[in-house]
Amino acid sequence: MLFEDLLLSKSILTAVSDQGYTQPTPIQEQAIPVILDGRDLVGCAQTGTGKTAAFAIPIIQHLHRIVGSNKKRKLIRALIVTPTRELALQIGENFDAYGKYTNVTQTTIFGGVSQNPQVEKLKKGVDVLIATPGRLLDLHKQGFIDLDHLHTLVLDEADQMLDMGFVNDVKKIVKLTPDNRQTLLFSATMPLPIRELAEMFLTDPATVTVTPVSSTAEKVEQQIYFVEKSEKRNLLYHLIRNENLSNVLVFSRTKHGADNIVRSLRKRGVAAEAIHGDKTQTSRQRVLEAFKNKEVSILVATDIAARGIDIEQLPYVINFDLPNIPETYVHRIGRTGRAGHGGLSISFCSKDEAPYWKDIQRLIKVDVKTIADHPFTWKEEEKPVQNRSGAAQPEAKGQQRSGKSKNSRKSSGSKKNKKRWY
Repeated sequence: MLFEDLLLSKSILTAVSDQGYTQPTPIQEQAIPVILDGRDLVGCAQTGTGKTAAFAIPIIQHLHRIVGSNKKRKLIRALIVTPTRELALQIGENFDAYGKYTNVTQTTIFGGVSQNPQVEKLKKGVDVLIATPGRLLDLHKQGFIDLDHLHTLVLDEADQMLDMGFVNDVKKIVKLTPDNRQTLLFSATMPLPIRELAEMFLTDPATVTVTPVSSTAEKVEQQIYFVEKSEKRNLLYHLIRNENLSNVLVFSRTKHGADNIVRSLRKRGVAAEAIHGDKTQTSRQRVLEAFKNKEVSILVATDIAARGIDIEQLPYVINFDLPNIPETYVHRIGRTGRAGHGGLSISFCSKDEAPYWKDIQRLIKVDVKTIADHPFTWKEEEKPVQNRSGAAQPEAKGQQRSGKSKNSRKSSGSKKNKKRWY
């Protein structure tokens, strides 16, 4: 199928062609006709499948017919709710790209910055509003947002919004919209709470599922390094220097861990930055732009912060910490190997993470190449030393000879010398 087969306007087809698109991705091919028909939709697609275009293109198509060359004050007719600033900005860029030959306008609002410039744009009128939940509710409460004319509501990255604790905000937002709206819910995973949300807010929705969450991108080469936990930072530096890696996205399980990795790399002369929830919105955007512009070669991120990273030619992803949820592994390595490009995913597995790796293998059902030729592999457990009776006992430095006196054995049980277990 080609984009021309979707019966889109010439203005949109030209804009899509400018982006280098000729054939829709599976999620676009299935979702766009459903959305153009006005039906509610639940879309399940992992990162890098073209999900944003799947809802942005039909929304622009619909609004282009309504707006035309109308010079009257614009009203909010489409609302996209997304969990982070980075995602909101990314979606806004896509709407600008696909709608550049139309009169459809968009604005993006999010917290962590002054509301004044955002309020000024809202006062001028806008067709499409892209917003994070907190700022949206705040500006609505202040009377700057009118959703009475809304036609389409999009809940994007619904699973992440739940993970970040936005479920109550989402429910409040839905109540502010007209009952006859079209509702589109997109999520990378479909746990029970997401399905319950869909049942609550959507009417007879079509369901589109592409690239099952267990599937890893075909063009992504995967490698696993079994490494001592204390040597992970040394292994990371070893790979960066010896394999000449740059433009690398490194995943850390925690915000504190991400900062520690960055400090370790900087001490060794590697340009690295961290992006996570404790960083200010301005700082996160600055770091992300520096990484996209290749001013920073290593970006260390937590899973939530990384959802806003959209780089078509990202060559390397490193799982410094293995995720304890197998599906997260699939989403992480999906950051590379996009848009037909190849990619390499490298994972570090310490002994305590071995159960996580087994769960990941059960999910993906792929033989991942083990790289054993590196200086930081798992150390062998010390074998116990056998005593004369054949019983195993641990070997210890400074071990006393077996001729220990009876008096010393008695005194070891006294209250004065009794060992305290704390």
